[in-house]
Amino acid sequence: MKAFVSGGSGFVGRSLIAALAARGDEVMALARSAAAAATVEALGARVVRGDLDDVAVLRSGMSGCQCAFHSAALVDQWGDPGQFQRANVQGTANMLEAARTGGVSRFVHVGTEAVLAGGGPIHNVDETRPRASHPIGLYPASKARAEALVIAANGAGLATVVCRPRLIWGKGDLSVLPLMLQLMRKGQWAWISGGRYLTSTCHVRNVTEGLLLAAERGRPGEIYFFTDGAPVEFRAFITAQARAQGVEPGERSVPRGLLYALAALSEVAWRALPLKGGPFITRTALLLAGEEVTVSDAKARRELGYVGHITLAQGLAEMAA
Repeated sequence: MKAFVSGGSGFVGRSLIAALAARGDEVMALARSAAAAATVEALGARVVRGDLDDVAVLRSGMSGCQCAFHSAALVDQWGDPGQFQRANVQGTANMLEAARTGGVSRFVHVGTEAVLAGGGPIHNVDETRPRASHPIGLYPASKARAEALVIAANGAGLATVVCRPRLIWGKGDLSVLPLMLQLMRKGQWAWISGGRYLTSTCHVRNVTEGLLLAAERGRPGEIYFFTDGAPVEFRAFITAQARAQGVEPGERSVPRGLLYALAALSEVAWRALPLKGGPFITRTALLLAGEEVTVSDAKARRELGYVGHITLAQGLAEMAA
């Protein structure tokens, strides 16, 4: 297969390119910067210099490709709404246009369970759960709009599939875990209401397994959740990762209700005033990491043959090494 990958220098993209190259596929990877180009090239991909704003570049890069994997996204918890619209919504629209006009037959979109944030408790939900009508947060809202575009684009020669891995983790994570470890090392980390609630997780190589299966067997126009299997306690999971890096998270805990009120007030202040940076915590973060978020991947296991081969123990051993 010849495949096109956006977001190839990111956490998921790096794993995906490595897996595609390892099985002999030809990979074209979008790269905005020289550093990103060097990263994807080292993984075995051919570099397509440009960004999601340029449909012509995307179409050229997709020439001859059977499948396009869209993993690029702005994943910050706060920022300029216009940037989220540009990167996550318009960027996805541009990818879809380039895929359709460039002759790509399969489009695999890396989505997120965050599109459910604000639509009620996320407890053992499956793909029949509708996206929140008003997702809370810039990231969930923009990803929900992007996902709707992907589903609507299915048909007329282009088969689109949405994949939703939950809480991606593993060796090479450059965003979520490093931030947590930084707070822990500074003594600024606190569990939210003790942290003893369940969460689904998905190791980055299990994400890759799911994406490849979705490209091969995913039903057009469908959504698939991917996880590591049974949910685990959030506190135990984060503690295990921290200890694999030689860091102790500590025992401090803050009531969730208090944090949610502070987050809501902080968001109002940052929207109304010319404040630098962003709130120290957002409602989005609390909804996705401060309470139970568990999803069922039974559909992927049933329809795609998804297994999730990397266990928690294996992933932690890699991180410790």
